[in-house]
Amino acid sequence: MAEQQSNVIDININQEMRESFLEYAMSVIVSRALPDVRDGLKPVHRRILFAMNEMGVTPDKPYKKSARIVGDVIGKYHPHGDSAVYETMVRMAQDFSYRYPLVDGHGNFGSVDGDSAAAMRYTEARMSKIATELMRDIGKDTIDFGPNYDGNEQEPLVMPARLPHLLVNGAAGIAVGMATNIPPHNLREVIDGILLLIENPDCSNRDLMDHITGPDFPTGALIMGRGGIRRAYETGRGSVIIRAKAEIEEHGNKARILVTEIPYQVNKARLIEKIAELVREKKLDGITDLRDESDRNGMRIVIELRRDVSPQVVLNNLYKHTAMQTSFGINMLALVNNEPRILNLKQMLYYYLEHQKEVIRRRTQYDLRKAEARIHIVEGLLKAIDIVDDLVDREGPIRSASDREEARGFLMAESFPMKGREVPLGFTLEQANAILDMRLQALTGLSIERLTDEYNELSKLIAELRAILGDENKILAIVSEELTEIREKYGDDRRTEITVDMDNIEDEDLIPQEEVVITLTHRGYIKRLPVDTYRAQKRGGRGVQGMGTREDDFVQHLITTNSHHYLLFFTNKGKVYRLKAYEIPELSRTAKGLPIINLLQIEQGEYIQTVIPIKEFTANHYLFFATKQGIVKRSDLASFSNIRRIGLFAINLREDDELIGVRLTDGDQNIIMGTQKGMSILFSEKDVRIMGRSATGVKGIHLSDDDCVIDMDIAEQDADVLIVTSRGYGKRTPLSSYRFQSRGGKGIKTLHLTQRNGVVVGLKVVSEKNDLMLVTSAGIIIRLCVKDISSMGRNTQGVKLIRVGDQEEVATVAKVEVTEEIEDTEDVIKEVKSKMFKEPETLKE
Repeated sequence: MAEQQSNVIDININQEMRESFLEYAMSVIVSRALPDVRDGLKPVHRRILFAMNEMGVTPDKPYKKSARIVGDVIGKYHPHGDSAVYETMVRMAQDFSYRYPLVDGHGNFGSVDGDSAAAMRYTEARMSKIATELMRDIGKDTIDFGPNYDGNEQEPLVMPARLPHLLVNGAAGIAVGMATNIPPHNLREVIDGILLLIENPDCSNRDLMDHITGPDFPTGALIMGRGGIRRAYETGRGSVIIRAKAEIEEHGNKARILVTEIPYQVNKARLIEKIAELVREKKLDGITDLRDESDRNGMRIVIELRRDVSPQVVLNNLYKHTAMQTSFGINMLALVNNEPRILNLKQMLYYYLEHQKEVIRRRTQYDLRKAEARIHIVEGLLKAIDIVDDLVDREGPIRSASDREEARGFLMAESFPMKGREVPLGFTLEQANAILDMRLQALTGLSIERLTDEYNELSKLIAELRAILGDENKILAIVSEELTEIREKYGDDRRTEITVDMDNIEDEDLIPQEEVVITLTHRGYIKRLPVDTYRAQKRGGRGVQGMGTREDDFVQHLITTNSHHYLLFFTNKGKVYRLKAYEIPELSRTAKGLPIINLLQIEQGEYIQTVIPIKEFTANHYLFFATKQGIVKRSDLASFSNIRRIGLFAINLREDDELIGVRLTDGDQNIIMGTQKGMSILFSEKDVRIMGRSATGVKGIHLSDDDCVIDMDIAEQDADVLIVTSRGYGKRTPLSSYRFQSRGGKGIKTLHLTQRNGVVVGLKVVSEKNDLMLVTSAGIIIRLCVKDISSMGRNTQGVKLIRVGDQEEVATVAKVEVTEEIEDTEDVIKEVKSKMFKEPETLKE
């Protein structure tokens, strides 16, 4: 009993558990779950590729059974189950899992629908071409090897990795207490980033992001915004929103949604099942049919819609309720010297570059040793040829020897006595063996010349290799050259498009400030263009095609502003929404635009009535409102500084009334209002007290029964009042011709209306420094200089400003600042016509 008790060891259970779990955790972290920062591979991936390379299953050789490859991996290197190895190899062969697959699979290796691969006894595989770059020069002592699990084999501890695999294909893994999730990237971009780091080691993460713009997923899709990308690249952690690529297409008298790309790691079959489930549960309304028409040419999910629904609303609901929009959490955790570390973009590239420098250095040292060994042999052969007569003489050191060992000994001696003289020898062991192996053909003149040439070439090579080892810049030049070669050989275009996230715009300094034109159509299509897209023409011109519109659509709002200014969108129902100008997509002149409902959460039956550009929400500035029934209101601008995405009520409208105009004032302005029947009123804004957002307002003009207010503007000193009619007539009248009145009066006549000139559609206060843009219901835009428009009295008909067809009317009038020289009209029309045939519409309703 005493002996048994002496074999019992007292331990502290807490300490034992702590140490045992720590050993297990470190084993999982280092030997299973996390990739090495140098080659981007986990041990299982590294062992699969090394086993395939050892088996000779290279891209130029026939495929081999997957079961045979897996057997070699688990038998020699990976002491785990065969299913784990096979599943890893399957993922390495899937072009929807790996941006650049490392395994060339033959057979069923699964699908994006979640179908599992066939059993390994049925499939075959070999390395892909790009995988060979990971192991290039592995036999030149470029990396360290270590014993396998049983000590009978040697396996690489890291691959030479001639391409930056960690960023190119990414990595995902869950260790103990930590996890990594690195997205794949575009090979061209990553190599461009490394080349920048070589050229400028002090470059910042922002500089690198000029080349590496963001993740590039194998399934394409869209990344919404750059904020998450920047955070991940600067801190090692971030999150990006991935959205399926979808377009709305007219099909007959209905619309349908075509989905051609889905987010990374989304199961297409489950996505379709989820959409169908939401339709059955009536959580998604308006979908009549759902089909998967994907084939070997690409993905195509067709979602048929009812005629009475808004396609954009349905698409937004799909993004909201299904995996058509997902988030990808980036956690750039990798092993650095066998220690897990969170790395930013520059650090990942730095450690990869340091590894490549070490690989080039070790390869150069290997080549130098080989060259020095060879030149040593060549020197011995050349020396032997010079004394070949003595070597082959009957009494010489070779023929007089009894065996090879004795002959070698004679050759390695300093000299050999022969015919009363000493023949100088002194060959080394390697040279002696080479001389004994030399054939008689080496004594020909051609062979001697070849040896001499080889000696000279080896001398040059040794000098070059020594120069490389002595100059790090030469090593970096070799890295640059080889990376450029890989980029040209395997690089391709981006698949994932990075777009603006309308809910999370950041870093405005990265967006250039420029003057822009914002156009918004009657049916709600909006776009942004540089202001110099349109050039000034002479009065009476026909104009140029400014927008591709439907027959029942036309440009209703046209605003010039700065790309960094706010835009306040006031609707007919009295609500206000806010965007920055750069948040509106920039499209071609002839493109229809993007539905405004995709940017603003506009309710049914609501449309944009007025758009006001705002630089900043400063104090002592006001918004002056006018309604169709002649009601006016004045409110502080500051009360509109915080506007939610769902909008804000800007004015409380009476029944059957609508908001027709809003202007920004400084509190000391005069207001002029015009009606459809040609009446106008001029009064001071001080006649209207400051009211809250929820107020209704007071009467601004007294209207006749069949009249309504069509426009209002700020009356500037020494300016003119410009009137434009529906039939394209217009005139300008000095503001001094209009007398001041108190608000609420009937006003005075501002235009003589006839059947020829139509009704008033626009009233603007202008000066000769302004240009005028007129937009017709057919989408024709003409830009006029205000100074070219005749100045007339109030009670006149005006002159022709633009020719309109019988079924056409002037729809919108906007004034712009003169910012450019007049350009030849024919050149503009020629340019627009060429674009109309080359640039398709960006979005069909």
